[in-house]
This record gives sequence, C-alpha cells and structure tokens, in this order.
Amino acid sequence: MNFTARREAVLNQMEEGSIAILYSGIEMHISADSYARFEENRNFFYLTGLRREEMVLVLDKAVSPARTLLFIEEADPTKERWYGRKVTVAEAKEISGIQDVLFINSFESMMNMKMTREDVKQVYFDTYRHSIGDLPDYNLVKANAFAAAYPGTPVRNLFPLVAGLRMWKDADEVAVMQEAIDLTEDGLKFVMQNLKPGMKEYQVQADFEYSIRRNGAEWPAFPTIAGSGINGTMLHYGTNLETCEDGKLILLDLGARVRGYNADITRTYPVNGKFTERQKAVYNVVLAANRKVAAEAKPGMTLLELNNICKEVLAKGLIELGLIEKEDQVGKYYMHSVSHHLGIDVHDVTVASQAKLCPGAVITDEPGLYIDEWEIGIRIEDDLLITEDGAVVLSEGIIRTVEEIEAFMAK
Repeated sequence: MNFTARREAVLNQMEEGSIAILYSGIEMHISADSYARFEENRNFFYLTGLRREEMVLVLDKAVSPARTLLFIEEADPTKERWYGRKVTVAEAKEISGIQDVLFINSFESMMNMKMTREDVKQVYFDTYRHSIGDLPDYNLVKANAFAAAYPGTPVRNLFPLVAGLRMWKDADEVAVMQEAIDLTEDGLKFVMQNLKPGMKEYQVQADFEYSIRRNGAEWPAFPTIAGSGINGTMLHYGTNLETCEDGKLILLDLGARVRGYNADITRTYPVNGKFTERQKAVYNVVLAANRKVAAEAKPGMTLLELNNICKEVLAKGLIELGLIEKEDQVGKYYMHSVSHHLGIDVHDVTVASQAKLCPGAVITDEPGLYIDEWEIGIRIEDDLLITEDGAVVLSEGIIRTVEEIEAFMAK
C-alpha cells in the first residue's frame, strides 16, 4: 500500500504554515495489571501502515519543502522480555516509507523547537468524537493539552482531511478486504456444517471465530451477533447465551479482520436446516431487497437513495404478507438503513461533502425484517465495491438463497 501517496494527499489539503500531529495511541488500562487489547488510531494506520502504541506522525508544512517525521519507542531489552519486541527503526522505515524516524523521547523537545523557531500558524489534530458522552480518545486529550500550552495557535481537525481519502479504496485495500470476506465465507460454511437444534448461540459464535482465526484472520471484525429466534429481531444483540431451538432461525452478523481491514456479512439460517413456509416467505422479501440494491448501486447515488430503493421492495413484500397496509408503515419492521461504508472501520468514516458514491467506495447492502410477533428476524448483508458504472458484490460467493442454504445444510 502506498502510504507515502496518502500522506502527500493530506499535506496537499493542509494550510500553508501548518503542522499535523497524529498519535497511534496508548494501551487502555482496565484494572490492576490488565490492559485492553491495543487498537491503533485508524487514521494513523491509514497513513503509516504501523499498528503499535506510543508512536507519533508529524506532517510539517511550516517548512519548505514539507517534512514528514515519525517518532517510535526505543527498544528496551527488559521490557521486550516481558511484553515482546518493538518495531525497529529499519522496520518502521520499510513499512511506512518514512525516512526521518526518531525516538519518542525526543518528540516534546522537537515540538518546543518548532513552535518557537518556525512560523506555525495552526496545528492539526485528530479531534474526531463519536458521541458527546464518550470519553475523549488519546488524540483529543493531546489536542486539548496542546491548546492549553499554546493558546495562541489555532487547533484544527485533521479527521475530515483523512476521512475523505478513506471513502474510496485502492486495489490493494480491496484485495485485503476480499481476503477477509473469503475467510468469512469459510467460517459461515463451517457454521452451517455444525448447526443443529440444542446448540447454544455462543457455540455457533465459537464455530465461526475458530474457523476464521484458524485460517488467518487477526480477530473478528466486531463482536459476533448470533441471535436465534426472537433474539434475531434485536439489531445489535450480543449476549449469545440462549439455546438455538428446532424450527427457529439464527441471524449471524459477523466478519473477519485481515491486516487491519474488515468484512461485514449477515446471513440467516434455519437451525434445523429447513425453512418453514412463513420463514421462507419473509426471507425471500429480504433477499429481493438485497438483490435490488446490489443491482441499482452505482456512482453518483447516495446511501439515502439506496435505502429508499430497499424500503420500496420491503414495503411491497410486507403488504403481500399482510403485515402492513401502506408503504409508509414499513418502519414497523425495518428500522435501520441499508448501507454504510466499510474498510478499516466496520462503519467506515465518511464526510458529508462526499455524500455521493464514487468508484472505489466499499459499502454494505443489508436489508432486514424484524417481526416480533412471529419471532422472525432476517437480515442478508453483502459487501459491494462501487465501480465506474455499477457495483460488484465482493461477497457474491457466500450462498444466500433458500434453496442454496437448505441444500448445503442437507449435506
């Protein structure tokens, strides 16, 4: 992947006389000597390819020519014996393409020098915040500390400059995402081979996660949803503790992560391998919406337009099933949108100024119906690559029709 070109694209958007500072992050302490699994800042990864803690990327456009610096931890043999080897200077250069690699303990003095000797007009930080109720992440903490230390220097948000680039994927990114999708397909086949009444939802989850990890995935892309029966009507059901009953469905929303990129697939299976007539009728309505969205998606469209196409198909099906009388009642059984961008984040970043789809965008296609009174929750989700004149279903090989599923499970 061409990380140098990505950094150049960000530098080109930055104001003259500015500096961008982007931290990879630190480990999050939980309790006693326990730490959460480290998750690097996604924009840092996008611009460097590096996925370790205690690193800083600096894009300096306050000098001419612009300069790129990377700060990493210096190797400590004692720490490495306990916690593993750090990235070396040579490795950081090779992965990122950055030649100016320094040690993190020199970062503060370097910044002091820049702020006093260079004509720095503004400094960019990644100040993205998902919700006002969330704790600030490490980059926002650092941005606030900088603002307090240098109150006369404006702080600007780096996030939209990078997010705009991340909304389309190059060939290397698509190839890695295809690997993640293929591992997800294998995991779903393993699930279907073993699925039977009496299993616990967490056993179905374990079958999937065993398969993808055994075959090369880093982690699940997100916590696996395995909702059987009425649990399948809960959009982000996550306890996965109930028994999969004979005659019920199980909704599986899941994916593999490969080298930092994610798959996001949903399939709904009959626990005993055979759909009832009612289940089949609902399933085929959802499938029709899934196929319609895949056929209609193209550059220039918005996700709102795709969702309206989806709602039309679902509403017509619900009327035929006798569940609603008018199309505007579709929200009773379909309460989310049909698509989001996909990539380094499962719900990948977007900026409103680029609302229309462009070639290279990877999006989901996930219609669903959630009928509490029938204990039927069905969602069928695929991953689409927007092309010059339409869309390619990257997950086309993952079987989805009633006949395909029943035939496979009958083996």
